Amino acid sequence: MSKIGLFFGPEKGSVHRVAEKIAAVIGEEKVELVSVNDASAADLEQYDQIIFGISTVGKETWDSDYSNTDWSKFFPEVSKANYDGKVVAIYGLGDHVTYPDHFVNAIGRLAKELKTKDANIVGSVDPEGYEFEDSEALIDGRFIGLPIDEDFEPEQTDERIANWLKSIQKDFGF
Repeated sequence: MSKIGLFFGPEKGSVHRVAEKIAAVIGEEKVELVSVNDASAADLEQYDQIIFGISTVGKETWDSDYSNTDWSKFFPEVSKANYDGKVVAIYGLGDHVTYPDHFVNAIGRLAKELKTKDANIVGSVDPEGYEFEDSEALIDGRFIGLPIDEDFEPEQTDERIANWLKSIQKDFGF
């Protein structure tokens, strides 16, 4: 069985901690954690199963020239990869209190790019139980990936991860 590539960024924060939690639940021997900081399209193509971990930054960051983040450097690589025969899932961190109008928007932005590449995205999540005003991650009435709010709802993270992983287990074969 080949490993799942779990591409995450940034390092040493909530996205990284959630990546480690996901790997622990799946089984660390089945997952390879890959920081997007130095990853490339060639790295993505080594895996048939990919999980992306991304964070949504606040409006002050969107309005600035903020082109040196891990994901801003990696995003063009996502566009270069071939997703034929691959299964993809996304989790994202957001802050539903400070940014209720932009909750986990990065999940939606990443998913929209992946859809242009005909990626098979699994793991949609019902928005029931989440508090927010708007999100680009809502597609057809569901989050296209797993939203996590470590700032204001860390007590829900483990249960949300467990439920999400159960929902993608068949597609990922773990």
